[in-house]
Formats: sequence, C-alpha cells, structure tokens
Amino acid sequence: EIPPDGTELGVERRFVPESCPRAVRPGDFVRYHYLGAFPDGTRFDSSYDRGSTFNVFVGKGQLIAGMDQALVGMCVNERRFVKIPPKLAYGSEGVPGVIPPNAVLHFDVLLIDLWNSEDEVQVQTYFKPEKCPRTVQVSDFVRYHYNGTFLDGTLFDSSHNRMRTYDTYVGIGWLIPGMDQGLLGMCVGEKRIITIPPFLAYGEDGDGKEIPGQASLVFDVVLLDLHNPKDGIVIENQLVPESCERRSQTGDFLRYHYNGTLLDGTLFDSSYSRNHTYDTYVGKGYVIAGMDEGLLGVCTGEKRRIIIPPHLGYGEEGTGKIPGSAVLVFDIHVVDFHNPSDSVSITVNYKPSNCTVLSKKGDYLKYHYNASLLDGTLLDSTHSLGKTYNIVLGSGQVVLGMDMGLQDMCVGERRTVVIPPHLGYGEDGVEGEVPGSAVLVFDIELLELVSGLPEGYMFVWNGEVSPNLFEEIDQNHDGEVLLEEFSEYIRTQVDTGKGKLAPGFDFEKIVKNMFTNQDRDGNGKVTAEEFKLKDQEAKEEHDEL
Repeated sequence: EIPPDGTELGVERRFVPESCPRAVRPGDFVRYHYLGAFPDGTRFDSSYDRGSTFNVFVGKGQLIAGMDQALVGMCVNERRFVKIPPKLAYGSEGVPGVIPPNAVLHFDVLLIDLWNSEDEVQVQTYFKPEKCPRTVQVSDFVRYHYNGTFLDGTLFDSSHNRMRTYDTYVGIGWLIPGMDQGLLGMCVGEKRIITIPPFLAYGEDGDGKEIPGQASLVFDVVLLDLHNPKDGIVIENQLVPESCERRSQTGDFLRYHYNGTLLDGTLFDSSYSRNHTYDTYVGKGYVIAGMDEGLLGVCTGEKRRIIIPPHLGYGEEGTGKIPGSAVLVFDIHVVDFHNPSDSVSITVNYKPSNCTVLSKKGDYLKYHYNASLLDGTLLDSTHSLGKTYNIVLGSGQVVLGMDMGLQDMCVGERRTVVIPPHLGYGEDGVEGEVPGSAVLVFDIELLELVSGLPEGYMFVWNGEVSPNLFEEIDQNHDGEVLLEEFSEYIRTQVDTGKGKLAPGFDFEKIVKNMFTNQDRDGNGKVTAEEFKLKDQEAKEEHDEL
C-alpha cells in the first residue's frame, strides 16, 4: 500500500484479471503502457501519446529503481497505480527541463506483454478427437484455421474472418519458428492454443504491419487437413461380399454410389442426394487419379473408403465446394460393373433329363422370368403378373442379350442369364424402370416351345401342294383373288392341318403380308398370271407359297 509520507514506494492494484498464468519476475521482458504525472496531476509523459508500448527488461537497472520494483508480480492486463519517492526515481537532481529535483512521481501502468528469454513455445490442447490416425510431422502440408491475438487478448489476425484456411508446409521454414514447432503432433480436428515468445515469432522488429516489436503471440488453432506430398491413396473399411467372382480392372465400366467429404467430415458431394449412381470407366483417366486407382480391384456390392491426397485429387486449385490442397474422403458402394467386351453369361440351374428339342431362331417361346439388378434389386417378374412372357426367338421382340440367353434351351430348363448393358437397355436404360448402363440378371424358366418355320418362311405346307392351287383359292372363278378369299383359304389350310403359319405372329398380319407379296402390281387383286410368276420364283427363292 502507499505510505502517507511519500518517502516509500507505493503500489495500488487497481485492476487484476481473473486469470493470471504468470507474473513478472526480475529478468523478464515486459511491454506496458503508462501515464506519468506529478502529485498535482500535471502530466509529464505518456506512452499512449507515442502510440507504442514501453518495452524493457525488469530488474536489470534499465528502469528507475522504483519502477523496477513496482512491476514485479504484475499480470498481463493488470493495472497498477504507483507512487515513487525521489530516492527511487530521479533524486535531488531530477531531469533538467522535465523532472524537477526531489519530485515524487505517479505512474498509471497497464501491463500488455510479458516473456522471458528462457521461454519456449507453449502448447495447450483443449480438444482432441477420439480417432487420430496420424499427426502432423515435419514436411507435412496442413490446412488450418486460427485466431491470432497478443497476450492481452487483442486480435491481430484471423483466418476465419477471411473465410479461408491457412495452407502451408510444416517444419521447413515457411512459418515463424514457433508455429513450425507448435503445429507438430496435431490431429485433424484437434484444437490447441499455441503461445509463442517474440524471439520465435517476429522478434524485435515485428512484421512491419499489425505485429509490433517484441510481441508474444497467441494462436488458437483448429487443424482441418493434413497430408504429405509423398502420400498415396489409402483404402479403409472394406466390406467385401462373400461371393466375389470378379474384381474390377482397368477398362471396366463401374456404377457406384458415394459420399464425398473433406477430412474434417464436411460433406461436399453425394450421389445418393441425386438418387443416381455415378457411372464411369475406371483406370482410363475419366475420374481423378486417386479414384481411378481406388476403384480397381473392387467386387460388386463392395463398400470401401478411399482417402485421396490433393495431388491425386483436385490439387492446389480445388473445384466447386472442394478447397485447394484438400484431402478427399470417398465412401463408396459398388452397384455393378461390366466390360464393353463382355458377352451374355448363362448359368444353367436345372435341365430336365429329356432335353432333345432345343430352342432356335423363329421358335415361339413361353417363359417365366424374374429380372433384377446385380445388387439383387427386383425390377420385374412375370410371376407377379400371373402369365408367361411370349416371344418369337431372334425376331427382335426382346433385347439382344435376351435373344442370346434363350438360345438352345429346352422346355422345363431353368437358367440365369446375365446381360451387360450394351446387350440390354444401354446407357439410357428405361425411364423409371431400368437404370442407365445397368447389368441385368434374368432367372428364366422355359414353359412351352412351338417350333418355328425355316428362316424366311411365314407359311409352309405340311403335305403336297395342289397343282390347281389358284383355282382352289379363286372360289367364285372370276380369275381374281381378293384378300378375303385368300385369307379364308389360308385359315382353312391351317385349321385342317394341311399348312402351318409361323408361330407367335398375328394371323391377319401374316396373311396380308403373303397376299401383298403375290399382288405384283399392287391393285388389291391377284391374277393367275401374277400367281404363276410368283410360283416360279418360289421354286428358286423358297418364298412364301
């Protein structure tokens, strides 16, 4: 306390901060602001007027004795009111023109900064994530956010205000020495306070801008990203289905779902949100290098996490929501893949013992099927409709892969047919039913087979052809055959078993086709002459009649 006579040093603590991690000791270096006045209130000096703190070592005789004593025990942000008697100030001589002899001096002091030449970087971690697969090492590249303050809490810089991380190499001299040291050992997601004495920061001169000379710096840092230029991709959390007959290779076409996040968990993209797989060739440069590599060797149905350093991702520039120099994390689920050179794959699941009549082009087939995607998603089933699917084989009534998959099958046989998209519904698929570029799986059971006619025929005779064919058709004997007469005649031949039509087609359409073929001049009537010409050709070209 201040003695009444003014012959002793008087110290009054006018403001003491709640937290005081350290107090001034002799030998420390301090930065403080002060007002100097005489007992009558006349001011003789002020650091505020000069716009900079007073910077000095304590207890080394660089100050008047009273001040050397009065600063000891002070905390940063503490304010003291000090009365110094002449014997601890400028004594009986004073300072000519400034301090009269035997003057008592009053100082109002505010401590701004405090450090010691023995100090080291101080690191205080106040949040650490549970999982920490790796920590910052020398030569790593990091992306972090920070608030930079002085020891008294004054903010001098913040990456948050710029809304941009600070991106740099660690431990190779790109940062002030204290930061190079203070970032070592950090995990992604960790938050720490790094306190740096000026001789490991900007030293005696400061940075010439916001940071004054001899300033201690405090950085509140959160680490968002970390990689090393030597890193390759990392594959984690693999869930591989038990049955994996084939793994993806260079040149395959993949359909997969993914969530893409940054290392700190920020989602930047998801195929699920678009409700559409990502479809691409792998190993051919259609995707970023890390993905091209990470999608090789996968099975259909596999899930894996692919961690990609920026030099195998979007590099220093980034793209869209992906910042520059960002490590990318993709959680992928492989839906299916195929190769453009794939053909239809047929697996016979059941074959009856009597299997002599095999399906061929032109046969009329009735079959049941379940259609699904490779991941088991059911697309369609004839069982649910309660009726068979009926086609003429090889006539283009189904996708090419199905025409291939139904060849050489006997009634009662069951098989699984896997059809790649180029033999199925192609890149476009079927709106609302079949996704684009999808591999299809058909489980088929053939229930009925009606043998077709030889290729090129729509009608054949079962026995000998009548020599008076035209007369038989021309029932009213007017020398002209109309479509109605022709149609009635053919129907009779089929009904009595004398002739056979190609199965699976509409009767009217076939007959009209046959009639048009005979009607050479296209006048809607067939004459004996037209019929005869056609008949001669038929012997050479095996035409309809």
